Amino acid sequence: MRLPINRRHLLLGSTGLALTAAACGTPNRPLPPAPTGPFRHGVASGEPDQSSVVLWTAVSEDGGGELTWQVAADADFTDIVWEATEQRQYIRMNPVSTYKAVATGLDPDRWYFYRALHNGEPSPVGRTRTLPVQPRDRFNIAFCSCSNYPAGYFNAYREMANTDDLDLVLHLGDYIYEYGQGGYATEDAEDLGRVPSPLHECVSYTDYAARHAQYKSDPDLQAAHAAAPWFITWDDHEVANDTWSDGAENHDDGEGEWATRRSEALRAFHDWNPTREPDDLIGGLKTVEIAGLATIALTESRHTARTEQLTFDSFPIAYDAEDTPENRALVAEWLRDVVGDPSREMLGMAQIEAIASAFRTSRENGTPWQVLGGQVLLGKLNMPNYVQALPGWLKWIVRNREPLAWEYVLRSRFDSPFSFDSWDGYPAERERLYAAVLEATDGMIALAGDTHNFWTCALATEAGRPVGYEFGTTSISSPSEFEGIPAPGVHFGRITEAANAEILHHEPYRRGFIRLSLTPGSVEADYVEVSTVKRTGYDAGIDSRWRVTRGEGGLELEAL
Repeated sequence: MRLPINRRHLLLGSTGLALTAAACGTPNRPLPPAPTGPFRHGVASGEPDQSSVVLWTAVSEDGGGELTWQVAADADFTDIVWEATEQRQYIRMNPVSTYKAVATGLDPDRWYFYRALHNGEPSPVGRTRTLPVQPRDRFNIAFCSCSNYPAGYFNAYREMANTDDLDLVLHLGDYIYEYGQGGYATEDAEDLGRVPSPLHECVSYTDYAARHAQYKSDPDLQAAHAAAPWFITWDDHEVANDTWSDGAENHDDGEGEWATRRSEALRAFHDWNPTREPDDLIGGLKTVEIAGLATIALTESRHTARTEQLTFDSFPIAYDAEDTPENRALVAEWLRDVVGDPSREMLGMAQIEAIASAFRTSRENGTPWQVLGGQVLLGKLNMPNYVQALPGWLKWIVRNREPLAWEYVLRSRFDSPFSFDSWDGYPAERERLYAAVLEATDGMIALAGDTHNFWTCALATEAGRPVGYEFGTTSISSPSEFEGIPAPGVHFGRITEAANAEILHHEPYRRGFIRLSLTPGSVEADYVEVSTVKRTGYDAGIDSRWRVTRGEGGLELEAL
């Protein structure tokens, strides 16, 4: 996602006046000792269906030999239901090797325990679950995004691992970040002992593999992976910021061919995660069927069809132009003809048709909920008029100390989208998506990540027809662009809500994830927040709670 100023720096963060997030007085939680032996990166499972699941681990100081996978009905492995062994021989010892297997022939809707043994030495034990084939009374999902290792501790992952009755985790992208030390969100990395590895920006397979290995060394991430199976989708930072189908904002000719960089980054992604690998490494739409409860369509929104993002370089008037009817007409024309160009795509029509087909079949089968798992925000989000909304003293600070931010503030007078990397940069295709969804069902629930903020949105077509509701999760640890603004008493979330009809809730200051509880009659969303990511001790709480039900007129939302 492209921030209004620069993704590598927080808005106003260079003023030196940024406020530090409070740790709520919680004591540091002692970190577990660094693991030794061959399994220093934990274990993980992913992409379950009704009879199989992908298992993953890595072996450190791998000189080869025998690796055996075991899946059991009990944590003591007295009842082993699936086992597989492979042999590897190496000319020289590898610092680390990754292993994956697909455990098959499993019973549906059942918890299993799994582990690996390398030359007889056992790994940590993970827990996984197959998907149901019969209706369930309740199914619990945690979804998250934007886990940034140097930005802070993964306390939200620890809280996720401690969540009772968690059936599945959906990671909606930015599982890693590509930046090197000195880049985005690394200001506290040395103090936290979380300097990125390698130190430079990732551009090669070796770089991306090393970055994934560093993330997988985190004990909180390991705990979350071991607690439940995951579906992991990517957004942009698994390769480079603001990725589109033929490039990225954070890629230039000095970093080699884009196709090579992308291929090597995605190869590392699959090597280091429990995924079912498509032949081209990219794949497309993934559909998750929770029998009797939900059909979840997980999109690919970066590499298949996305048109390059617009920037404010194409804005039709100067940022400090007078607010006149003539200038407003020029901006309206630009929004209609440039931003609204029908040729601009994010998913592509083939993927939209696949979403509609999956949702249509879901409704025909009597499945109550159709869920779209995306990466970027669907809800319409224009910049509030900050010239009117901000107090004079804050505008004085911005005008005198942050000229780039002041340009943004002045441009906000003209009702421009907040971000061109979100669906607001692709409004014509958003309308095509909505039309396809409404042809297939009477409304959907959308999930989004990317923004490092919590959101609740009421989705509607340009003509005002309701499409459903969107729950947007904040980040695991990446900072919000609003955190660094020295504005006590100014709540940017309330300003956003007042200026945007579709934005029902905007919380810009919290880290965490969203916990979904699916039942035949409702979908409940708990916005779980952690008090800090700058210490290993934290408190957890609930930012807000929401419930979607189906009424006579379609989907209905209430705050709990």
